[in-house]
Amino acid sequence: MSTEEILSFDEAMEKFDPVLGFEVHVELNTKTKMFSSAPNVFGDEPNSNVNEVDLGLPGVLPVVNKAAVESSIKIGLALNCKIAESCTFARKQYFYPDTPKNFQTSQYEDPIAYDGYLDIELEDGEVFRVEIERAHMEEDAGKLTHMGGASGRIQGADFSLVDYNRSGVPLVEIVTKPIEGAGRRAPELAKAYVAAIREIVKNLGVSDAKMERGNVRCDANVSLRPYGQEKFGTRSETKNVNSLRAVEHAVRFEIQRHAAVLDGGGTIVQETRHWHEDTRSTTSGRPKSDADDYRYFPEPDLVPVVASREWVEELRATLPEPPAERRKRLKADWGYSDLEFRDVVNAGVMDEIEETISAGATASVARKWWMGEVVGRAKAKDVDPGALGVSPATIVELSKLVEAGKINNKMASTVLDGVLAGEGTPEEIIAARGLAVVSDDGPLLEAIDAALAAQPDVADKIRGGKVQAVGAIVGGVMKATRGQADAGRVKELILERLGVEG
Repeated sequence: MSTEEILSFDEAMEKFDPVLGFEVHVELNTKTKMFSSAPNVFGDEPNSNVNEVDLGLPGVLPVVNKAAVESSIKIGLALNCKIAESCTFARKQYFYPDTPKNFQTSQYEDPIAYDGYLDIELEDGEVFRVEIERAHMEEDAGKLTHMGGASGRIQGADFSLVDYNRSGVPLVEIVTKPIEGAGRRAPELAKAYVAAIREIVKNLGVSDAKMERGNVRCDANVSLRPYGQEKFGTRSETKNVNSLRAVEHAVRFEIQRHAAVLDGGGTIVQETRHWHEDTRSTTSGRPKSDADDYRYFPEPDLVPVVASREWVEELRATLPEPPAERRKRLKADWGYSDLEFRDVVNAGVMDEIEETISAGATASVARKWWMGEVVGRAKAKDVDPGALGVSPATIVELSKLVEAGKINNKMASTVLDGVLAGEGTPEEIIAARGLAVVSDDGPLLEAIDAALAAQPDVADKIRGGKVQAVGAIVGGVMKATRGQADAGRVKELILERLGVEG
C-alpha cells in the first residue's frame, strides 16, 4: 500500500502543468510466436507452448513471423505512421527470470512504423491530437506468478513460478511523443487514448485486445512542471496497467503524488511504479533505466525486414473502415440519439452491443441490457464492463426468454446475477432457482382474490372508474408470487374479476 503524500487534484492543477507519454503494448493474435513455431495460445497449461527458440537454447536460430510483420504494418498505417522500407531488430540486454534468453529481441534505431498521430475524441466531443513517435515489433516476456505474499507482487512473496507460454508472443509497442497541453483533462485523455488504441487493433483483427488478459497493456509516463516552464520535469513510469479505468486513475494519482513532492521542495525520482487497484495508488518499483543501460546492439541472427511500397499498399487496401467512420455508421444504423451513442462509447460497450445485435437482439434491447444491467454492475464493482465476463450470447438468450414470457425483467436481472456467479446458463439457473413466470390462471386468480380481499377499498376505487389504482392489487399479487407472475396478465385478470374494462 502506498503511504505517499498527495495533493488534491484541483490544487495540483493550479500549481503544475502535466506532461504525459504512453507506451502501449499490443499482443498480436498470430497462430505462432514472433520468432518460433510454438503456438500462440492463451490459457493453456503453463510451459506447454514453448520450444527451444523461446528458451534460447544453444545453436537455435529465430525466424521472423511474416503474419506478425503484416499486422505491425497495419497498425502503423491505422496510426497514420510512415512505414520503413527497411527495418532491423536489436537485442535489448537484461536479466530477469521471465526472459530465458537474457535479452529481448526488439527494435531500437529502426522501427517498422514512425511519425504518426491519432486524434482522440474526449467525452464532450473535444478532439485532442496525440503524436505517435514509433510503433515497433518485439517479443513478449514470460509471466511470473509470485506466491505466498498478500499482494501478489514480488515484495513479500515466498517464491515465484514462471510460465514461458507468453515468452516470444508477438508484440507491437506504440510509443507517443511527449503530450503537452492536456491540463486537468490528462487522466481523461489517458483513458481515451488507450481505449482508442484498443479499438483500432480490435477493429483491424490483429489482436484479441482483451485488457484483462494482458493483450493490451499500458506504461503511463507522467511528469509535472511549473506553468510557464518549457523544460520537462522528471518522469515516473507506471508499468503494465491493464484496464481503462486503471490508466485514468494511475495518471491522476501520479499527478497528485508528483505535485505533493514538488510542492514540498522535494525532487522526483525517475523510476518505474506499480499500480495497486485496491488502493488506487502506486508504489516504487526500480530506478528507470536509460537506453544505454540495455546495451542494444543489432540482432546478428535476423536479416532486415524489407517492406516494399507495393506490399504496404496491398495491406493498406485491406484495412477496415476507420473507427470514427464506423461509429458514425453504427449510430445511424442503430437509431441512437447523440447522447445515447456517446454514453455507449464512453461506457466502453460499443463492440459488445454490436455483437449482441449481430447475435439477434434489436438495437434498443441491446442498449437496454448493456447500459442498464451490465454497466451498472461494472460500476458497482469498479471494473470495466468487459471484465465482468458477460457475453453477447447470454444477453440475447435472456432477452429472448423475456420476450417469450418465460421470465420477466426482474427475474432476468436475477438470472444475470446467477450467470455472473458461475451458476450456469440462464436456462439452468431458471430451473435451479424455480424462476419461471407463473402463467397458469388458476394460481394467479387465487392470489388476485387474496389481494382484493386484503384491499377492498382499492377494489371499490377500481370499480368506480379509477383503473390506475389496479397497480396496488398487481403489486400484492407480485409479492405473493415472489415476482414470478406476468404483470400484464395479472392486470387483465383483475379487471375481469371486477367487471371493469381496461
